[in-house]
Amino acid sequence: MDKPLAISMGEPAGVGPDLILQLYARRAELALPPFCVFGQVDFLQARAQRLGLDIAMQATSAQEAGSIFATALPVVAIEGLLPDHPGQVSPVSAGAVIGSIEAAVAATLTGACRGLVTAPIHKGALYNAGFKHPGHTEFLAELCAQGGKARLPVMMLAHGGLRAVPVTIHVPIKDVPGLLTRELIVETVRVVAYDLKLRFGIAEPRIAVAGLNPHAGEGGAIGREDLEIVAPAVAQLQFEGIGVTGPLPADTLFYPTYWAKYDAVVAMYHDQALIPIKTVAFEDAVNVTLGLPIVRTSPDHGTAFDLAGTGRASPRSFIAAIQMADAMTRNQAEA
Repeated sequence: MDKPLAISMGEPAGVGPDLILQLYARRAELALPPFCVFGQVDFLQARAQRLGLDIAMQATSAQEAGSIFATALPVVAIEGLLPDHPGQVSPVSAGAVIGSIEAAVAATLTGACRGLVTAPIHKGALYNAGFKHPGHTEFLAELCAQGGKARLPVMMLAHGGLRAVPVTIHVPIKDVPGLLTRELIVETVRVVAYDLKLRFGIAEPRIAVAGLNPHAGEGGAIGREDLEIVAPAVAQLQFEGIGVTGPLPADTLFYPTYWAKYDAVVAMYHDQALIPIKTVAFEDAVNVTLGLPIVRTSPDHGTAFDLAGTGRASPRSFIAAIQMADAMTRNQAEA
């Protein structure tokens, strides 16, 4: 019996709970691997009733979830209040949302679960409960560090063979040039190369690095960052034996035919990486966190409050996130 994937419930007023329930109802049709939800049975039953779904659920432990999955949705209980008010964020649920993530990470770190899939959160609703991180990625890195120094978490968006990674993530665009360093680029690409080998089963990864400036700076004529920061980072990585090319002009690098020549593209800032992948795979892309001791994926969409409780949200990205977490953990086990 496979160990289950852990799924953190996400924002209760959003579409995360809806999609988890809908996918469990279609588990056989979609051939989904076993998973358990870190949440509350009463809340999930209320949401299932709202969606018109007749789903058996059972409170259990992560260790027992795999044996239950075929007949009932395994729910690992978390503390806190979870009102069933789709589309209406409640301050009382913040503690439970954070607790769901913490418990799901802990179960994965101990090996009770073999990977983690996170449903979308609403950061604004969590700040009053002490959430101090720019996003899921940074919070997960801290939890995985278990009180030690957190490793560099790297965000990747992926769809099939197309993978995009931003070096800087949730920062103002005006701050990007000052944040870019040779060391940051080198460490980001090292993480990408390592996880492409370990978790994606790619023996010799081919990685492209996009330039920061138009035309990759044109030899310093359009900004000197590509000449003085990006190019030396690429040279160091090549010296280390990593299959990396760059800096390359971003306006042509993401043309799908050219993009497909590489196993991943590392871009310099958030929108430079995410606009291309969302353009070609808005409903199907998966958010993956690299550099963690655990496998973590997430659907590449937000809470979609306007669709919560309606059953109309597209499940495609969540399906892809579960399938990718399953494949990544299997590749890692075989490595």
